Amino acid sequence: MPTESKMFKKINAQWLKIMERAAEGKNVIKVCTNDLLRNSLGGLQEGLEVCQKKLENYLEAKKMIFPRFYFCSNDDLLKILSVGSDPNMVQDDFEKLFAAINRVRFDDNDRKLIVDIFQVMGKFEECLTLSEGVHAEGNIEDWLVKLQNEMQKSVRLVCQRGCQDCFSYPVKEYVGMYQS
Repeated sequence: MPTESKMFKKINAQWLKIMERAAEGKNVIKVCTNDLLRNSLGGLQEGLEVCQKKLENYLEAKKMIFPRFYFCSNDDLLKILSVGSDPNMVQDDFEKLFAAINRVRFDDNDRKLIVDIFQVMGKFEECLTLSEGVHAEGNIEDWLVKLQNEMQKSVRLVCQRGCQDCFSYPVKEYVGMYQS
């Protein structure tokens, strides 16, 4: 079997010939029924299968690093990975990745530092300030793992403070003091 780059060069050369003939011809039926086009379709299908396999391997590698990607469709995952260098573009996708994060807030001075996470439940919104901010830079799957770990750490701290305060305040006041 020829190497992948040789195969793609061959396919590109074939398509270039087909496109040149298409530009010369005025009749679309004649252009589409030529032997060159018919013979190249098998190679194109093979090339498409190679691309599909490589894409699946790439997505699987990303999912292994950040397993929450398994809950996204491949289309959503490709979109998330393609905009990962701009964390603000991921805002709409947080709820696809996390059950408890609808959006995040970035630090006013450092636009890549996540300082708060928000969960929206109907008309109510809860904010959890992270104990340490998370820098959203580098590979998106890496900083999402950091965000996940920091979210868990921050929730544990809230739970610990809540346990310490549970008998110190009246119930109505206590319920409003901590995130649900």
